[in-house]
Amino acid sequence: MQEKVLILDFGSQYTQLIARRVRELFIYCEIHPYNNPPKNSSEFKAVILSGSPFSVRAEDAPHPELDAIKGKLPLLGVCYGAQYLAHFFGGQVSPSNKREYGRANLSYVNSEDPFFKGVATGSQVWMSHADTILNLPEQAERLASTSDVENAAYKIKGEPTYAIQFHPEVYHSTDGKQVLENFLVGIAGVKQDWTPDSFVDMTLADLKEKVGKDQVILGLSGGVDSSVAAMLLHKAIGKQLNCIFVNNGLLRKNEFDEVLEQYKGMGLNIKGVDASDQFLDALEGVSDPETKRKIIGKTFIDVFDAESHLVDGVRWLGQGTIYPDVIESISVNGPSATIKSHHNVGGLPDFMKLDLVEPLRMLFKDEVRRVGKSMGMEASLLGRHPFPGPGLAIRILGEITREKVRMLQEVDAIFIQGLKKWDLYDQIWQAGAMFLPINSVGVMGDERTYENCVALRAVQSTDGMTADWVDLPYAFLQKMSNEIINNVKGVNRVVYDISSKPPATI
Repeated sequence: MQEKVLILDFGSQYTQLIARRVRELFIYCEIHPYNNPPKNSSEFKAVILSGSPFSVRAEDAPHPELDAIKGKLPLLGVCYGAQYLAHFFGGQVSPSNKREYGRANLSYVNSEDPFFKGVATGSQVWMSHADTILNLPEQAERLASTSDVENAAYKIKGEPTYAIQFHPEVYHSTDGKQVLENFLVGIAGVKQDWTPDSFVDMTLADLKEKVGKDQVILGLSGGVDSSVAAMLLHKAIGKQLNCIFVNNGLLRKNEFDEVLEQYKGMGLNIKGVDASDQFLDALEGVSDPETKRKIIGKTFIDVFDAESHLVDGVRWLGQGTIYPDVIESISVNGPSATIKSHHNVGGLPDFMKLDLVEPLRMLFKDEVRRVGKSMGMEASLLGRHPFPGPGLAIRILGEITREKVRMLQEVDAIFIQGLKKWDLYDQIWQAGAMFLPINSVGVMGDERTYENCVALRAVQSTDGMTADWVDLPYAFLQKMSNEIINNVKGVNRVVYDISSKPPATI
């Protein structure tokens, strides 16, 4: 039985980071909204209360049900969680006299307590709060302070309840991972046995039991998530898995044939469907990006539904849904605020009458790659940059034509191959080319031209929610510009996008 940790989410922007740090300790954890916790908390070895944009003093402050947790299970309150445990159990929380946001250093640490084992005075921590814990509950003992925050950490005597005002999950808290390990391993006694191999073994057993002898259909995209999900299902049920790879006419250059060959080399039972004309005809004359997405989504469902009817006995729809998709789709009144909708959460329309099977549902992206590696999947596939579901349709600003698709495919191929030749590809989270809806005056030979402008973009990110542009070498950008203009008919200007997300998107 996998030991696990419960994280109650009060809406902190850092809640996913808590889970990531816990998983980095090889400990399995789950995030649940504070107002919709698991029915049986005794299934968990420890509980963490997250931070929150709310104040514990507000009338609408989130109130978790802790009767079955506090004093019975090891409990750690982080930021809002620490203030909650103080304010509602006999202490006092008031507005801060000064801004308490950013880096701080611990001026006092009770290093004799196992909670701060290996953490020295002066250790840097990250603060992010507008309230301060003025007085601790009567049974509490202070464990750490900063120059501005007297009660930076405390524990409740006689029970395994700890609280910290700072955020151990962010990298700015230099000993944050040590603090989490001290609590989870040293105090709560949670086993560090959450590994890719253990996940694969557990998941294969679950899939075999869940699917039985039924047929599963799965739409492959060529991306990491759907590929790893397919491999897990293939290992569990073999030829009962029916994979479909749809060419929407908006893939990268030669991607349909190349990825199809790669999948066949993995032993997957796969069918390639070239529906390029169906998609491109449906998109003719459309410029609005959201309308493009809806047209592509509807057309994909039409194609996928038609193909699914050609397979006898299909009961399950396999999907590569991952944990951030799930977390952001169960937001309630603030927790893990939804930034974008996720097309793959919830599956296809009801008329398809299929049940979902999502083997990666509890994994973060980096864990997905590690699981793929543990199954022996090729590094080139696992290291692929994310590619948008609607493909080049949302990288072509304005109306889509077959000629624009051709040009952008050529530009993108030169850019991506260039990144690989210069050993830059693996240092980048995502890169691609955009077709801009403007014509540019240029000179080629002795003649003036009036042709198209393309933008190159490369970003660094961990989860896609925020991103910084990559400072690519000028010599590389110059080389790419020359190659693109010299080899792609219809393009006479290349620019590089240096905006970050936010405020821009990727």
